[in-house]
Amino acid sequence: MSGYEITRLDRIEPVACPCGFSKRAFTDVPDAPASVHVVQIEQDAQVHYHKRLTEIYVVLEGSGHMELDGERVPVGPMTAVMIRPGCRHRAVGTMKILNLVIPPFDPADEFVA
Repeated sequence: MSGYEITRLDRIEPVACPCGFSKRAFTDVPDAPASVHVVQIEQDAQVHYHKRLTEIYVVLEGSGHMELDGERVPVGPMTAVMIRPGCRHRAVGTMKILNLVIPPFDPADEFVA
């Protein structure tokens, strides 16, 4: 087993998610400490939460708001938002984000509120 993993995010097929479409990397790497996702946020993202996962959203393109436990916060390029477990959240607007998920994303830990 090597001491590193490499992926090309532009070659990963997107999957539907509550926010729009996500390209997920390192979700299948044993003992990985985190996963990385490039997410295309849709205008009508669904409010959702995680019981175990912490997410860090980094806005790469676009602008709008993050709805965090009912509070709307404006976001734009190079804004980073850490979302702790249990925080109900969604992005409002059209944007592209980098999402760091700790521990790696688990679809069983995603709940639409």
